[in-house]
Amino acid sequence: MGSLTLDQIQIFLTVFDEGSFSKAAKKLNRAQSAITYGIQKLEAQIGMPLFDRTAYRPALTEAGRTLLLRARRIAEEANGFRDAARSLASGLEAELTIVVESMFPMPAVVEVLRAFTAQFPSVPPRIYVQSLGAAAELVLDGTCMIGFLPMFFSEMPRLRRFPLLTVELVPVVAPDHPLARIVGPIDADILHKHVQLVLTDRSTATAGRDYGVLSGRTWRLADLGAKQSMLLAGLGWGNMPAHLVADDIANGRLKAIRPGEFDARAAQLTMCGASLADHVLGPAGQWMVDHLPAAIGRLG
Repeated sequence: MGSLTLDQIQIFLTVFDEGSFSKAAKKLNRAQSAITYGIQKLEAQIGMPLFDRTAYRPALTEAGRTLLLRARRIAEEANGFRDAARSLASGLEAELTIVVESMFPMPAVVEVLRAFTAQFPSVPPRIYVQSLGAAAELVLDGTCMIGFLPMFFSEMPRLRRFPLLTVELVPVVAPDHPLARIVGPIDADILHKHVQLVLTDRSTATAGRDYGVLSGRTWRLADLGAKQSMLLAGLGWGNMPAHLVADDIANGRLKAIRPGEFDARAAQLTMCGASLADHVLGPAGQWMVDHLPAAIGRLG
């Protein structure tokens, strides 16, 4: 079999899409004889007919139907290759790498990504989700160009930062947990007896540091989703971002409690965008940084 060409693939797809050799010729601005020859040559190379020409309009043979999807994938990959090459030549990033701290409201990220993909279709985003200091480390080591992080994990000279929003932490527990039966502030000695589920990470940024730990019994988890599942199962109490548990509280799956030593003001997490201070973001990264605040504002 001789070497197939992208031109042959394009002719094959156009004949199918347009429904006739004559319309395909008009679409590709070629003589009909050139289209016919192109299909005949392709069929000779693969050793089987792609179109049944006995009817008024050419119809795909069984082989043609089988190869159609592969032909479309080849054409799409070729177009993607061309678009990516043009983007790189113009200075666009090959991809945009972002790390999102697990407590950051994901709807805001989704909102800006929807607009981003329309603006930069040739720049695929790569999204990481990490907790606490592990998210900041992905920016510091260059794995990610941009991070959406708690402000206190990014207070270092190597990072350029800008505030984005505030996340409120709420202490919650399952409705059948003993703490759920207590009305009003809960004394420290009572909390001390019950397991507190605490978000943690493996990074050196938070080694030896605790945030909001009020119990003498703790279970450490590196995944916020796992923590939420364990709270729903009644395995302990813990602090959660208000936006993540609002539905659970409204529907009675979780109950907000009032630890006596809980400082609501300290539970206001300022989230920021961050990138390396000595690194200049490309056009796609800068667009993301410029447009994320507006996307957050639209979500209210």
